[in-house]
Amino acid sequence: MAHARETPAAQGYRMPAEWEPHAATWLSWPRREGISFPRSYDHVLPTFREMVAALLTSEPVCINVSNGAHEAETRAVLDGLPQENLTFYTIPTNEPWCRDHGPIFLTRNDEPRLAVIDWGHNAWGGKYPPFDLDDVVPTRVAETLGLPVYDGGIILEGGAIDVNGSGALLTTESCLLNENRNPHLTREEIEQRLRDFLGVRDIFWLSRGTEGDDTDGHIDNLARFVGDRTVLAVVEQDRDDPNYAPLHENLARLRETRIDGEPLEIVQLPTPAKMEREDLRLPASYANFYIANSVVLVPTFDDPNDEPAVALIERAFPDRRVAPIDCRELIWGLGAFHCLTQQQPAVSL
Repeated sequence: MAHARETPAAQGYRMPAEWEPHAATWLSWPRREGISFPRSYDHVLPTFREMVAALLTSEPVCINVSNGAHEAETRAVLDGLPQENLTFYTIPTNEPWCRDHGPIFLTRNDEPRLAVIDWGHNAWGGKYPPFDLDDVVPTRVAETLGLPVYDGGIILEGGAIDVNGSGALLTTESCLLNENRNPHLTREEIEQRLRDFLGVRDIFWLSRGTEGDDTDGHIDNLARFVGDRTVLAVVEQDRDDPNYAPLHENLARLRETRIDGEPLEIVQLPTPAKMEREDLRLPASYANFYIANSVVLVPTFDDPNDEPAVALIERAFPDRRVAPIDCRELIWGLGAFHCLTQQQPAVSL
């Protein structure tokens, strides 16, 4: 399919908020030979099954697989779940992090109502080659669905941005301004690209991410819009923890943020206790939740703060069921449910 030339925003497109209605959730199934779950592939599959089971109570699920054998393996893991809302696509990926390599869907009021952005993907700053399969996923999805696709022209992972659907975007300097992403672009040029492609007006920059986060500070581990001007923000209370300073700097910036002259409503999310495995700190965060139509998937870590974090997220989404799912195995891949999912907005035709 030919790439469109005018910018999406100029044609009336915008990126909806995650809590707006979905037609489906997209996933990319992990491969045994992938690098995301070293020596732990079989241990993480029950968490994937639990995630899909929760999603299927809410909406259709689309799963990218490499080939027929990979699809058969995946179906075996999901055996017993309702199959009528499960669709497999032969779109091979290197790793399962669909938030970062998957299509960013846009909507508008005119036909075609739905479009896809294909940003460049370089495996979080070239850390994990090869990434050639991941890099072409958005265009493959757009071709499969018969949608127009826009070449975003910069390296950008979906987990690096969070939008409220009405003009505001959150991101971090440590990721988007990192020399391993788009060293030839200034902050202003990156902002312009975000405005042109996502239909946003206001771009708010937080500082940096937490220890053990190999994404260089994705916003979806730090602070998330849950309403037009309401943000859940992760805060570390232990002054001796290396994450105390960056998370409090981010909180200070959020407190200075204004949308149409009004301050944000900030809800502070706690952090789980420091988690380590094989001498690596793991980037466990309650902010890596995923908002589906009728359910919110929340990562938990068998930690005393699981319960208060889940309660705060329940308060933010009174009309949705909150599904806490143990992510102690999943976090070994350095991500959780938001990193694994990508929403396809519902459009009324």
